[in-house]
Amino acid sequence: MPTQQQKRFTKFIKWRYKNISNKTFTHIMAVVVGLLAGLAAVTLKNLTYFIESSLEGGINISGNELYFILPIIGLTLVYLYVKFIHKEKLEHAISSILFALSKKKGIIKMKKIYTPLITAPLTVGFGGSVGLLGPAVASGSAISSNLGQLLHINTKTRNLLIACASAGAISSIFQAPIAAIIFAVEVFSMDFTMLSMLPLLLASISGVLTSYFFLGNEVLFNFSLADNFEIKDTLFYVILGVGTAVASVYFTKMYFGILKLFEPLKSPKYRLLVGGIAIGIMLYFIPPLYGEGFGFINNLLKGDHITALGSNPFDAYMNNIWVVIALLFGLTIFKAVAMTTTFAAGGAGGIFIPTMVMGSALGNVVAKVINNLGLGFAVSESNFTLIGMAGLIAGVLHAPLTSIFLIAEITGGYELFVPLMITAAISYLITKNTLDHTIYTRELAEQGALLTHDKDKNVLTIMQLDDVIERDFKSITPNMTLGEMLHQSVSKSTRNLYPVVNEEILVGIVLLDDIREFMFDTALYETTTVATFMHQPPDVIFYGEDTMEHVMAKFQKSGAWNLPVIKKGCYLGFVSKSKLLTAYRRELINFTGN
Repeated sequence: MPTQQQKRFTKFIKWRYKNISNKTFTHIMAVVVGLLAGLAAVTLKNLTYFIESSLEGGINISGNELYFILPIIGLTLVYLYVKFIHKEKLEHAISSILFALSKKKGIIKMKKIYTPLITAPLTVGFGGSVGLLGPAVASGSAISSNLGQLLHINTKTRNLLIACASAGAISSIFQAPIAAIIFAVEVFSMDFTMLSMLPLLLASISGVLTSYFFLGNEVLFNFSLADNFEIKDTLFYVILGVGTAVASVYFTKMYFGILKLFEPLKSPKYRLLVGGIAIGIMLYFIPPLYGEGFGFINNLLKGDHITALGSNPFDAYMNNIWVVIALLFGLTIFKAVAMTTTFAAGGAGGIFIPTMVMGSALGNVVAKVINNLGLGFAVSESNFTLIGMAGLIAGVLHAPLTSIFLIAEITGGYELFVPLMITAAISYLITKNTLDHTIYTRELAEQGALLTHDKDKNVLTIMQLDDVIERDFKSITPNMTLGEMLHQSVSKSTRNLYPVVNEEILVGIVLLDDIREFMFDTALYETTTVATFMHQPPDVIFYGEDTMEHVMAKFQKSGAWNLPVIKKGCYLGFVSKSKLLTAYRRELINFTGN
């Protein structure tokens, strides 16, 4: 029997359908989702900063020796939580959301609401070299998904609200509402129409207002523009664009390379130990790798590279600018290593903020090199630090517009739009032509689960093979006589195709046309077997291997009306072209709303 609470909820759902249009309800939900995602982001930041401040207050963290210990403690706490409470392997935040959008109809487990709020602060607070943006987006998206399921919101709207949650989380963390909207469009491949634009805008506004309410006008970067863009510096920004493109390719390849390096370590305990020690060694020599790195960026923007680099074994040589440049370049190289090692060791976090840290260091290095070559050139180191961040975001994430607007918003540096556009465009173009996919999307693309801005491909990606497999075909065996086939299968089937199966293995097919001229020759009923008539299908669909795009291509190439499906070597059923096209048309209508 339904409880009183369930009855009230059912009444509310009915009232909503009668009195509030879907469009209005979507707008209301966008505000609610943005607010909740903003709260998740604020909670995540505060928990992380609480851990960091507690460690700084209770332990003399200035001693670099502690860097060997703290990351291992944090990773151990994450390991224990995952093993005994979460009981599932941690997934990459953004990639798992994209997979949910493409293959799970926007359904995300409830535990993913609170898991990022626990694992990410433990990882980052104890020195893991990752960011908080990914976990914030993951938590907000999980809230949105579960709220959508609770309120019986359809798949298309639920997916839109997940994108709204990402916009709300980003807007809250960076206090950059415009960049948050653009991120949802670029990374989540949302349609840039008024139907999606207004909910994203509402979610972004409510997210940033949440941040202002709890954190005030606190800004991530204390920056005031001192040097305007000058046309004579254009070539240097082009060079920075090329440099950030090379760094973006390095960042991406290093990410997958280190993860592959850890693959032989099957036990999470060994990964934790090896990864924790490796992170500790890197932190000992390059302290700014500790945690997210916003303090490092702020010090570079103030021109204080000594404080930015912190206490390190090379303190005695810090008066030499080339030693400083070498250390900053070392941070550029090792940020990607430290970040990926944190993930490989079992840590939780995101790649967005590490990308910014790496970009700021590289931009500062390029500016320092130009200013100290002795050729009479002088460029703004703070401007290059900012624009280096944009170049890395554009290259690593393939999100040039997000990079431009984010840097402009969080620094108030709208006067730098031209150099931001130059560097971001060059970095994006080179990286995009070198790497087809980003860290977020490579594995999804390999699985055929990646949404893009191509509507046809998106529809095929969303479609599920299970939805179009038909299993009502009457199977026959190779040794069956013609008479047995006619009486046991043909007479009892509405199909004109019969799979020939031997111990669950498909060995061929027989079409009604193949036996039509022999059907009434009773003399052949006992002397002729199915093996006489069977032949191979024009192509085969492999379950779990072929994407829907591959399936459609096989129909087009073979010209067949029906193709068999094989799962782990065994016959499963058939897919018909008519059912496939009907399902495609239905998904296209759902996807586009037309």
